[in-house]
Amino acid sequence: MTSIEPVTLEVADPTAARRFYTTAFGLDTQVRLRASEAPTTGFRGFTLSLTVSRPATVRGFVDAALDAGARPLKPVAKSLWGYGGVVQAPDGTIWKVATSAKKDTGPDTRQIDRIVLLLGVADVAASKRFYVEQGLAVSKSFGPVYVEFATASSPVRLALYRRRALAKDAGVPAEGTGSHRLVIGGARGPFTDPDGFAWEAASVAATS
Repeated sequence: MTSIEPVTLEVADPTAARRFYTTAFGLDTQVRLRASEAPTTGFRGFTLSLTVSRPATVRGFVDAALDAGARPLKPVAKSLWGYGGVVQAPDGTIWKVATSAKKDTGPDTRQIDRIVLLLGVADVAASKRFYVEQGLAVSKSFGPVYVEFATASSPVRLALYRRRALAKDAGVPAEGTGSHRLVIGGARGPFTDPDGFAWEAASVAATS
């Protein structure tokens, strides 16, 4: 397995969720939606990040998301790493929009450079070993803190982060129970990783 297919978000109302993602972020095939009423509370253990080229684009996407009904979690602001903000979609999924640039070099482009799925895990080293055994190659690794996999051909990249650190970055408490409300498609599957994130065969994901 050298790539992942578009992730599937399990939501209560796929029609409303599709309207939000199209309006707020212009997403279509990158994220799929599936109806689900699986019980879930608190932090679901993952975030999705939109990486863009400039602060104006960050503000544009965050403003569009808020106008479409998202809840603000972290206001847009400069940080040590760049510029960004965090919102929670009406279906409960947490989205971070960020750029490494701290100064504007032009207007909002509405262009997404990449989408990253960040899984919050209990043991980064153990989860890293698990995914390497599934066939994913590591592209970046910062000890027991963060790992990113080489999935350049995928519309969504995969990375691992410590669960509590990810929740803090998102601006929410780390506690949460129930379903992740997330299914990941890949060439191999189905399987469930050490933190309960479910994968399914890409052919199944494509029909969702």
